[in-house]
Amino acid sequence: MPMLPGLPRGDALTKLTQIQFGGYNHNLYAGDGEIYDMHNMTGDFAPVLSPREPRLLIKELSKPNGVFAKDGLMWVDGADVYYKGVKVGTATDSPKTFGELGAYIVILPDKKYYNILTGVFGSIEASASSVTGGVTFSNGALYGVETNANTLVAASVDFNAYFKAGDAITISGCTVHPENNKTPIVREISSDGHTLSFYANVFTLDGTAGSPVAYTEPGAITFERNMPALDFICSNENRLWGCKGDEIFASKMGDIFNWNVFDGLASDSWTVPVGSEGDFTGCVSYIGYPMFFKDGAIYKVLGTEPSNFETSASFSSGVQDGSGRSLTAAGDMLFYLSRNGVMSYTGSMPVRRYEMFGGVLYTDGVSGSDRRKYYISMLDEGASPHLFVFDTERGLWHREDDARPIGFAYHDSNLYMLCDDGCLWTIGNIMNPPAEVLETESVEWSVEFADFSEGAPEKKGVTKFYMRLEMDEGATAELLIRYDSAGEWLRIWRRSADSELSYPLLPKRSFTVPIIPRRADHFRLRLTGEGGCKIYGMTRELYLGSTQRSLRGRH
Repeated sequence: MPMLPGLPRGDALTKLTQIQFGGYNHNLYAGDGEIYDMHNMTGDFAPVLSPREPRLLIKELSKPNGVFAKDGLMWVDGADVYYKGVKVGTATDSPKTFGELGAYIVILPDKKYYNILTGVFGSIEASASSVTGGVTFSNGALYGVETNANTLVAASVDFNAYFKAGDAITISGCTVHPENNKTPIVREISSDGHTLSFYANVFTLDGTAGSPVAYTEPGAITFERNMPALDFICSNENRLWGCKGDEIFASKMGDIFNWNVFDGLASDSWTVPVGSEGDFTGCVSYIGYPMFFKDGAIYKVLGTEPSNFETSASFSSGVQDGSGRSLTAAGDMLFYLSRNGVMSYTGSMPVRRYEMFGGVLYTDGVSGSDRRKYYISMLDEGASPHLFVFDTERGLWHREDDARPIGFAYHDSNLYMLCDDGCLWTIGNIMNPPAEVLETESVEWSVEFADFSEGAPEKKGVTKFYMRLEMDEGATAELLIRYDSAGEWLRIWRRSADSELSYPLLPKRSFTVPIIPRRADHFRLRLTGEGGCKIYGMTRELYLGSTQRSLRGRH
């Protein structure tokens, strides 16, 4: 009988080379050669695969409460406020929110300020009280002209120690004429500090409207200059802006101390409740506008002065509650964490930048930027922190580690990160290393590739790998493999730069990694190491079994 030709039971060896390495892709659909997970990697040399640069430890705080930068670094350690390494004041021992306007750094919730030019640390709010029966409301003078019902005198108070002309002060405690409990604007303060003058007829006196007569309040009177209890602040067009609940506030132009000046002038303060669902979750100045965010809305304040200020609302993915500190601009885009993931915004509608996170729901975003990269620390469903970096030039995400910063600050071309353990680091591409460095970390890194199935249903057997890389002095690297998503990771290759006797560092070269073939439906690779390393390419040599042999189990 003639013999039928036999069916081939396998394919010849195939070599597949990868020289383009992308970013983080934590999705089940990630394909051959894509990176499913990583630790301390960077896109600085993409498409070359490389760990990030070491961080520099600048300082260790006992109780970190915040960090900010304005011509120098400010940080709060417990209740102590430091600027450029020098203690400048004290505040409550609580987490801080910062803002700035002109020479002033504003510290919330304490409503404190620091003037970087004069070195003065103080309170934005001010309060003074008279002794019982010590305030007389009367006719007086303003700018040298006799004026009716515009003056009060408190012999027990030196108003110059608390207020200045132009301040809006709230008067309370009046019982004879309760209508004098109001918030007028001080126009003049006498040289001895006991007399405040206002515009005409601001007060109600005894007598008649046409013939007012001075009178004295019998109780103690309180005078206050107040600031709203803002949750978030930013500066824009020479004003400090903020929000609380459903309301937006703007300070008097160029004046962090006054939030209640309503003179009908272009320099006035301004406030408006927007009347939509939910409280504000963050604010930022972006492309020339103060912008305020709720969970499901974005508000932009348009206009040039209080008389024409108006809010323009866009009901889309806003800032997730608890992620107000995720608002940061990088690469001409504004980034933030929403309930739908990390978003980028350029002025119209936000765009989702979350596809590579594989559906993991992150919360409590805290972010910073070196102008090109967007750094964000988030908590996963188990409240474990993850620090991710988005490179706006390359469009790639990378995961660094589990650092949990409470804040970032950008100063002198360096990005600083203050972590909840008190460590203050400078991170990323360090352009101007600080003079005093406590420690340079050693970077441990790893990448785990997605399943290699080679797009084929057959069993396959890997026989050899080729690695092209270079390593810094003292660095190590190793390659591990796991078959069919089960069992332990098996180390198949390890290399140390110090083990190469001819070199203090390992120049770029290729290595052959032969292994005992093991047939499997798919396999995964993990590269790990410590120290500087660049992987330029990786080739895998394998063969495919026939479908006849591709049965359940290993063969």
